[in-house]
Amino acid sequence: MLSFLPSQDDHTIAVEFEGKATKEDAEKLDLQVNQKFGDKEKFNILAVMHDIEGTTLKGMTEGMKFDTKRWNQFRKFAVVSNKDWLETSAGIGSYLPGVTAEHFKKDQLDEAWQWIKN
Repeated sequence: MLSFLPSQDDHTIAVEFEGKATKEDAEKLDLQVNQKFGDKEKFNILAVMHDIEGTTLKGMTEGMKFDTKRWNQFRKFAVVSNKDWLETSAGIGSYLPGVTAEHFKKDQLDEAWQWIKN
């Protein structure tokens, strides 16, 4: 399930995931992106991950896949989780070419915001 968090940056959508990403979640995220950034403006995502079913990046991206027009709008992707997302962060380029990704532990949320703002 996807929920939106308050963002600390005008160019960033902050979300929280728990459970399984659904088609409805993808639609909510796409609507939010469309309202804030249209079809061309670049944006970041800061995602706080809790207990995700199928904790692989492929599973997550398949569940949250945007229309291909969105992929080239991504700039940075910060993953905040206590799960082992090092492989995920390192492999994100194969799923989202051109996206810079970084993993942060849950106690590093402030660092994640600083990284995504720069």
